[in-house]
Amino acid sequence: MSNNNVREAGRAVASFSICMALGLAAWEVYYFWFAGRGLLGPLEGTLGLFTPDRVGMNVAWLCVIYISLQLLSIPFAVSTPGGRFSSVLDGMASIIPLMVVVIYLLGGLGATVDSAKVEIALLLVVVNLVDLFGGYIFTISLSRRSVDLNN
Repeated sequence: MSNNNVREAGRAVASFSICMALGLAAWEVYYFWFAGRGLLGPLEGTLGLFTPDRVGMNVAWLCVIYISLQLLSIPFAVSTPGGRFSSVLDGMASIIPLMVVVIYLLGGLGATVDSAKVEIALLLVVVNLVDLFGGYIFTISLSRRSVDLNN
């Protein structure tokens, strides 16, 4: 595989990871500020995967898939030329979903903090912190090019 192909593959994976973070942030904005307000009319609560009777399990799956893809994308981005820059952008994008949940928990932007949503918000805070700090640790670990074999 040529160097250009490796570079393009790394960029694609990093771009996908950034899109996942922005997608999670968009879903959080919808869930915490707009869901349950009847904006979809008769379809409210019946459309999509996040119906009221399954929201907990579906959020758990969302978290597992999100954190798995985020952490698995790091070696692909770091192993390419210019991968450190992609990793920094990916890390900065991972801050956005965390800030959305923190703003919700603090009652910002006119949000009414619902006790039923607080547990989901706390789960998302933990997942976003694992993504942020775990990604940082993986990036630092993979960026070290020297291996000491003399010990």
